[in-house]
Order: sequence, then C-alpha cells, then structure tokens
Amino acid sequence: MKLPDHAETERLHMLIEECSEVIKAATKILRHGWKSYNPDLPPEDRTTNREDLERELLDVKAVVWGMQQAGELDSEPGYSMLEETWAKKLRYTHMQSAA
Repeated sequence: MKLPDHAETERLHMLIEECSEVIKAATKILRHGWKSYNPDLPPEDRTTNREDLERELLDVKAVVWGMQQAGELDSEPGYSMLEETWAKKLRYTHMQSAA
C-alpha cells in the first residue's frame, strides 16, 4: 500500500478545507437565508450567502479537478451518473420531488 506523498496530502488537505467551507456556507443559509449577507462588511465587499455557497462549491470542483489531473480520481462522472446517483438519494428523502 502506497501512502500519499506530500503533494497528494496537500490536495487532500485542500479538499477537506473546501468541503468544510461548503458546510459553513450551507449552515449560514439555514440560519439566515439565501439572500442574507454579513452586515459588518462594507457594502462593496458584501456577498450573499448564495454567492458564498456557489464560490465554495466552485473551489471544491477546482480541487477535484486538480486531483483528477494528478490521476488520484477518475474523470468527472457524466450527467447520466449524476442523475442515477440523485435518484438513489431521493429514496431516502421526504421533501424532494423526483422531477
């Protein structure tokens, strides 16, 4: 078994950090709403919770892309795989619609 080298370990740390930022952004939406923002920031620096979540999801996608480029992950799943995986998740939800 090959342990991760320093570059692989760094990418895994990046992935962990970005996933935690997604959790933080999603939690702010649950607490304060999609359109809310940090009122302590000057108006020119304010972003909505939705914008923050979108930015953090993009950061996760970028790290995943970097891991794919390094050969650590397979290529991005196709749309049909995403659709199939979502359909499986719907079996365990109560508020989501299949459409």
